[in-house]
Amino acid sequence: MRTRFRPSSLVPAGFIIDHLDVGIDRIGLVVRSGSATATCPDCRTSSCRIQSRYQRRAADLPLGGRRVELQVMVRRFWCDAAACGRKIFAERFSDEVLPTFARRTSRLEQIVHHLGLALGGRPGAGLAQRLMLPVSRDTLLRVIRRRATTHSYSLSVIGIDDFAWRRNHRYGTLVCDLERRRIVALLPDREQATAQTWLKMNGSIRIRADLCDVDLTRRAAHRRRMEPIG
Repeated sequence: MRTRFRPSSLVPAGFIIDHLDVGIDRIGLVVRSGSATATCPDCRTSSCRIQSRYQRRAADLPLGGRRVELQVMVRRFWCDAAACGRKIFAERFSDEVLPTFARRTSRLEQIVHHLGLALGGRPGAGLAQRLMLPVSRDTLLRVIRRRATTHSYSLSVIGIDDFAWRRNHRYGTLVCDLERRRIVALLPDREQATAQTWLKMNGSIRIRADLCDVDLTRRAAHRRRMEPIG
């Protein structure tokens, strides 16, 4: 049986397309939530009484060599809970779709994050322009720093290496969780005292490895040189 193409498959899950505008280098999509109700962020009461609407813009993954901009029609609802101090609230979307106050969808944010990790600021921004991703080198670095400081688990095995904020001018220290294979901290310089201070603040660390001696893409073929902490 042939599967029928649906325009809603072009946008993140939960959105419905109301209008499509295709330009030379841009695609504009007017979308709205497919849910008839929304939940108050304070009291978690569900409401279906709409108070007003406003438009929110967010970038999404490119399509057909064109950058994509979502114009999300956000509804404001009345909260009917008598004990709730918030009488009017705006509907919110899942963090896996479009986080609160975000200007990019979660799936685009994920691509931007990996692009920044792989290439850094200026090279990553250059490739992003070719891929029709509306991000700058500063944005790439901000995304890396923001995600590096949002871990809530204890660290055990880490890798440390230096990186360039600006080549031949300013360098920093990168700290990576080798068990989960993700960056957890970007220190402002590469001085030994700075790294030692950070290690003292994270007493759960047992093993440290120098990433300059580690090829993360060939872990099975190379042994790491590791040294215990403390």
